[in-house]
Amino acid sequence: MIATVQRLLRAADVRVVRYLWCDNANLVRTKATHVDDTPSLRDGIALTLASQAVPVMYDAVVPGSGLTPVGEAVLRPDWETLAVLPFAPGQAHVMCDLVLDGEPWEHCPRAFLRAQVAALAEQGLRAETAFESEFVLMRRGAEGLEPVDRTTYALTGPLTTHAQLVDDVVRALSAHDIRLEHVHAESGPGQLEISIPRADPVTAADHQVAVRECVRGVAARHGVVASFLPVLTEGAAGSGCHLNLSLWRDAAPATGDAGRDTSLSPEAEAFVAGVLHHLPAVAALTLATPNSYRRIRPHFWAGAYTAWGRGNREAAVRVTPGPDGAASRLEVKSVDASANPYLATGTVIAAGVDGLRRGLTLPPEVTIDPGNLDDDARRAGSVEPLPSDLAGALDALRADDVLLAALGEARATAYLAVKETESDALAGLPLADEVALLAERY
Repeated sequence: MIATVQRLLRAADVRVVRYLWCDNANLVRTKATHVDDTPSLRDGIALTLASQAVPVMYDAVVPGSGLTPVGEAVLRPDWETLAVLPFAPGQAHVMCDLVLDGEPWEHCPRAFLRAQVAALAEQGLRAETAFESEFVLMRRGAEGLEPVDRTTYALTGPLTTHAQLVDDVVRALSAHDIRLEHVHAESGPGQLEISIPRADPVTAADHQVAVRECVRGVAARHGVVASFLPVLTEGAAGSGCHLNLSLWRDAAPATGDAGRDTSLSPEAEAFVAGVLHHLPAVAALTLATPNSYRRIRPHFWAGAYTAWGRGNREAAVRVTPGPDGAASRLEVKSVDASANPYLATGTVIAAGVDGLRRGLTLPPEVTIDPGNLDDDARRAGSVEPLPSDLAGALDALRADDVLLAALGEARATAYLAVKETESDALAGLPLADEVALLAERY
């Protein structure tokens, strides 16, 4: 196997292979090795156990994480994910599992997602997922980073102005066997959105990491900065990373049922009910920075309430009907790219599986902007606002025994410690300071 990998890499003129992983702050990190380093290619690269206890602000172990600088895990490459990087000549990257003593480490994000996929399979179902990635292109100005344009939704101009950059991104994604589905200008200054096809959840999370790396790498080659930070400009549309999900039973679609009033299958109704029930706690993993909550506001296209609706872009869960009237997919809107995609997807699935196990009842559909409901209508429809900040979401997660059990004690302890440290350090920071610190980290 390794000899084959080396032959392929040398034929592509690759000398350096990046081993990628996402930490609990959702920074995409790497250690790299030379193509001739056969032991590293075969056995992996050592990684301090403290790697999953580092916040976004600095490289130090947070207190209370249960992890220390003592001991090492291993970055074990998944060679099925190997891709040559057109934006970094002579380099390739590969997604990695975190392994300890030859077994999946309890802090490995990919292992967590696989476990939730297995839990869904116990219900006789599988999922296909995909992320819609929004980002902002910026240039360095005298006063810091500035959006490259002042576009609005779906204007043609940005696809002309940035035609070469977009083409280079498409080529880079193709090197990962990722097909571009849609691209368009979004509502915010300098903002674009990329959609790609659904895949099994682990592959889809790998693809979201690859999209971030490709977009940022290509942007750097063009002399601009691409940032996936949720909010960069006060008052402008923020950048989400909506999670699209469809349910399947073997090869048959299991999301929709045209004969039901909801257009959802009974299984999908229970799944969505579970997601909505746990959504305040899920937010701790899908809206993972204090900056995220600048975007989660009413009337902001962000899913600020625990509501669902067909075609309702203000509901946290938007149901999309297919041509026959049956729902074809679910879109969880309260997600952004500060979220580790493995943890975010796994937590949404864990919430849905709880709905399936308990046979939860779907609340009434919200057919208007939930921000326009009065208090009585919200109470009648079990419509709640999401937490207003990361601290509130972390409190909801601490109180959610189902999600804590899914995460496992060790992972939950480390994640909560990292995020509490980030919340304490960043809450109340002016937006300009957040952007200066985080724009190039996400």
